[in-house]
Amino acid sequence: MKTRQFLRAGLLSVLGLVGLPALALDTPKERPILTVSGKIGEKNAGDVARFDMKMLEALPQHSFTTRTPWYDKPVKFTGPLLSDLLAAVKASGTTLSAVAINDYKISIPIADAQQPLIVARLLDDKPMPVREKGPLFVVYNFDAKAELRTSVFYERSIWQLKALDVQ
Repeated sequence: MKTRQFLRAGLLSVLGLVGLPALALDTPKERPILTVSGKIGEKNAGDVARFDMKMLEALPQHSFTTRTPWYDKPVKFTGPLLSDLLAAVKASGTTLSAVAINDYKISIPIADAQQPLIVARLLDDKPMPVREKGPLFVVYNFDAKAELRTSVFYERSIWQLKALDVQ
């Protein structure tokens, strides 16, 4: 974890312990790649929260290696947990409407974020270009539980993610 991330995480923990409000969501310095809207309490662009890649990198990062229907061998995904992203925007809904660059939409129950569910920004430690399902890919650890290896969860694993609407 970078020093700045560590200090910010520590400050947020201390502020949370003493009941003070958390730090406001930063404003993107680069081109935003993800917009979160709907039932959120933390916004940085009118009624929405926008994230650039550096903002997503600043969230705690997690990795897992799993087999998927889209790759011929197990691959490593790295990025923030969906639960950490939802916490950053103070989401209060029960369902996410996830939208891809090509306008594919899928509903994801927010309860799914209770398990390791990553908003992947790296595939095998490399950024994912759009032509390779990037730059963001919501992915489950399919090898963690047999019940995740079904069409329901494969369909919820949306690649080329551009927006989340909390409902």
